[in-house]
Amino acid sequence: MLRVFRKQAQTAGLAPGSLVHIGEKKAEKVAITLIDYDETAVREKEIESIEECVPYRDTPTVTWINIDGLHEVDIIEKLGTHYNLHSLTMEDILHTGQRPKMEDMDEYIFLVLKMYSYDKEAERIWSEQISIILGAGFVLSFQEAEGDTFNAVRDRIRKAKGRIRRRGADYLVYALVDSIVDEYFLVLETFGEEIQTLERELTEDPRQETLHTIHNMKQEIVFLRKTVWPLREAINNLERAESKLVTDALTIFLRDLYDHIVQVIDVVETYQDVLTGMQDLYLSSVSNKMNEVMKVLTIFASIFIPLTFVAGIYGMNFEFMPELKWRWSYLVFWAFIVTGGGGMLVYFKRKKWL
Repeated sequence: MLRVFRKQAQTAGLAPGSLVHIGEKKAEKVAITLIDYDETAVREKEIESIEECVPYRDTPTVTWINIDGLHEVDIIEKLGTHYNLHSLTMEDILHTGQRPKMEDMDEYIFLVLKMYSYDKEAERIWSEQISIILGAGFVLSFQEAEGDTFNAVRDRIRKAKGRIRRRGADYLVYALVDSIVDEYFLVLETFGEEIQTLERELTEDPRQETLHTIHNMKQEIVFLRKTVWPLREAINNLERAESKLVTDALTIFLRDLYDHIVQVIDVVETYQDVLTGMQDLYLSSVSNKMNEVMKVLTIFASIFIPLTFVAGIYGMNFEFMPELKWRWSYLVFWAFIVTGGGGMLVYFKRKKWL
């Protein structure tokens, strides 16, 4: 859970809007791609310098610029300068510990989201911050690492599938966010399979490692919940935004996206309750096993304590003990031992304590 709170020591004492990358370096090299399209054509290219983006600033087409890697601050600063981004916006892009949010900056809309993937071996959810800028005819997206869920959106643009080529930049932003939310369902599906496997292990052979796994998964689901909840508010604010950048035709799609996020939250909360129940079940199971062990030990102690008492009495070395010189004393002692012990066993059996 410490990864929720990024170290802020690098920004201590700096003025607001100071551009410093906070987070892990997840890409070896910053990669910039540009897709410019309208209903009739698509132009796609790799960008070597930010200056190549300038001619696409005021074109009537839709321009999508994607940046993989945030560790080179100069690139973010140059792009922000060309597209008139506020310094606080660029600061939030570089600080990768942001919570999901939506900010209407009049000239553009700023969105922060989280992209997730689940590592089965590490039993951990990996997150990556995605920042999206919606402007007049352009979309800027910033990612921490290469590889994303946007390939399906790129294919739709290249092959003119659906309505994406006929719509504006706001629909492109919707498509990007929708692809991220769809990935949430895949992560939750994998997470659910892990929970089912853990449930079988819990009922068949609960071990100390089981409790450790439950604890780790519960931490992951709490982390997921903390970052998914604000996304609902962000999409709701985007739907209600009175901005010229968001058309009325997009409202119905945003409502559908909002419903998907609510479904994700419901699944996350269900998993959280299930894991809490599994944790309680494990502790109850361990407690019941301990009670069974203690019951068996108590039964044996109840049987042998009176027998030990008798053996201790007649094991004393007093001289004047008449039973010690009686001919049948040894046989009577064993008869008492067998009868007493057997009688208590029968009694415990009838009480169903054994």
